[in-house]
Amino acid sequence: MYPVLARLGGAAAALLLGAGVLVGGSGSAAAGPGAAAVPPVAGELKPYRVDGVYSAGVSSGGYMATQLHVAYSGTFDGSAAFASGPQYCAQNDLGKALNACMEVYQDLQLATLKQTTANWSAQGAIDDAAGLRGDPVYVFSGANDSTVERPVSTALDDYYRHFGADVLYNRSTAAGHAWISPLGPNACAVTANPWLNDCGFDAEREFLGHLLGSVGAPAAAPGGSLIRFDQNRYAPGGAAKPISMDENGFVYVPTSCASGAACKVVVTLHGCKQGYSYQGFGTRFIDNAYLNEYADTNNLIVLYPQAVPTTTLDNPNGCWNWWGYLGDPAYARHGGKQIEAIMGMVRALGGAGPTPPPTGRLSLPSLDAEDGYIKAAGDGSGPAVGTLEDTYGLALGRGTDGRSNRSVLSFDTGAVPAGKEITRAWVTLTRSSGSGDPWAAPAGNRLLVDVHTGCLGGCAVEPGDWAAATTAAGAADIGAFTSGSKASGDLSAAGLSAVNRSGRTQVRLRFEQNPAATAYLFVNRDTQATLTLEYR
Repeated sequence: MYPVLARLGGAAAALLLGAGVLVGGSGSAAAGPGAAAVPPVAGELKPYRVDGVYSAGVSSGGYMATQLHVAYSGTFDGSAAFASGPQYCAQNDLGKALNACMEVYQDLQLATLKQTTANWSAQGAIDDAAGLRGDPVYVFSGANDSTVERPVSTALDDYYRHFGADVLYNRSTAAGHAWISPLGPNACAVTANPWLNDCGFDAEREFLGHLLGSVGAPAAAPGGSLIRFDQNRYAPGGAAKPISMDENGFVYVPTSCASGAACKVVVTLHGCKQGYSYQGFGTRFIDNAYLNEYADTNNLIVLYPQAVPTTTLDNPNGCWNWWGYLGDPAYARHGGKQIEAIMGMVRALGGAGPTPPPTGRLSLPSLDAEDGYIKAAGDGSGPAVGTLEDTYGLALGRGTDGRSNRSVLSFDTGAVPAGKEITRAWVTLTRSSGSGDPWAAPAGNRLLVDVHTGCLGGCAVEPGDWAAATTAAGAADIGAFTSGSKASGDLSAAGLSAVNRSGRTQVRLRFEQNPAATAYLFVNRDTQATLTLEYR
């Protein structure tokens, strides 16, 4: 049992991860002396003349800043991390996040983290790690930070140096757990709301100077535009909240950049409890980070993505995903839902070019000998393997016997070339017959695609497959069709990660809601279903 988990239990530990990453009082703090808030205006992201991209963040935002830099080192030219640790520190494990990557009850296994980065680089799961060599990196650890303890930040310094980055490590400041800024309303040693501390020096000049080589003096007050844009359009499936991102994001654009000057993008990530929609926090982080003032005089576009709390205990304090919450095992590499959403924003600003085209495609037929369907009562009881496949095909929906049908398809996905990243995938079905409209009974019903690494039980279909847990549930859906063939939407990031590169991948097809009356279709009788994979 992990020490913290033993004291608190699982649910409390989930709360601790949010509350502990940025702990403090519950009161609000006004903008610090000299902070000049720029009223946001509604707009959208558009391309500018971008000639460099950097990341910066605090606490969970510091972890995300590192994840972006390491996953896309071909795009990001450097990074600044306040009060955080090395790439993939939590290793998709809440216990490690709490006990090794904040407090240090456990060894954070730095050698393993370095090797994981090397392995992912070789596999194409992140950009070539050689891209980190020579990149400027700024690491900050406050002497009074007991939330993310000093050895964790020191491990980040060691991690980056291992890959040849040019690291400036500030560990001489008596700061608490916070973003450090001359506009911070809190005293330096405090760890409290709004986690913006004034430590008597200009941390932004220090880290921007290291990242960029040099910086001009900041403007007395921001003179550009703060644009509020819709983050939904950049999230997988067009919905930000299911991945714990806000519908609102912000970007600060100086007049010079809007007028066509060459500018650099700084992706800046708040910490837990600092997001725009967290209990009325609003734009305090944006207003007090002291970056907009530097943006005006140094041709910097500052992108402020926003996380939001979940309504569950997965992420109640609006942290960025650095431990694998909401079932996203790819959170720290290509395909991570939040990473890809932010990369979409960077591309929209002109900072990463278009999504690279695929270098290969495989269209894999399902394995007929292992395909099949299972029928059960609406609650899943009494499952049995269907027997009409050879006559009609695989059944989906509610049959004339009142039973609910789900189908399982097997694919051999071991042919993806080594070192290639799967960037897109979808399933195609061919309908043979049916009755009624299961998409309309009830209205808005969806035919979901569940993806499983390996076989659900045995590879041949069996009764337990009806309700078996899958690696990526609801990874895509297939719209209504009455004849011919229909392709699913693209698999989600979790669905792509579930594709087994060394053998079987199984796909289960099921309606999200059991039809209230007879409404079904048969597929796969004369034409095998296919799973199409694109890779680069």
